[in-house]
Amino acid sequence: MENSATIKLDESNFEREVTHSDKPVIVDFWAEWCGPCKMIAPLLDEIAREKADSVKIAKVNVDENQSLSFKYNIRAIPALLFFKNGQLRDQITGMTSKKDLLGRIEALA
Repeated sequence: MENSATIKLDESNFEREVTHSDKPVIVDFWAEWCGPCKMIAPLLDEIAREKADSVKIAKVNVDENQSLSFKYNIRAIPALLFFKNGQLRDQITGMTSKKDLLGRIEALA
């Protein structure tokens, strides 16, 4: 796996990394076979590096974590869920721009 600034999530660490995080977390629900997921991944990686002090970017592989996908009602991917203080605050499904992502991160701050 390439060196990524994002955190890999599964059932075992989701609570700790997302619900108990002291900064906003964007959770990317994705899959290997999803084209748009591969297109948005580098954007998320860039943001994870540039904004490391203010936001956490994490990824959930939907094929490996079906219970998390079910819990958050993920029907299409990529799905980006924005959490602050453990609460789901915003959500995007499908491809979006870095500008849009950064705007939504600012809104959470």
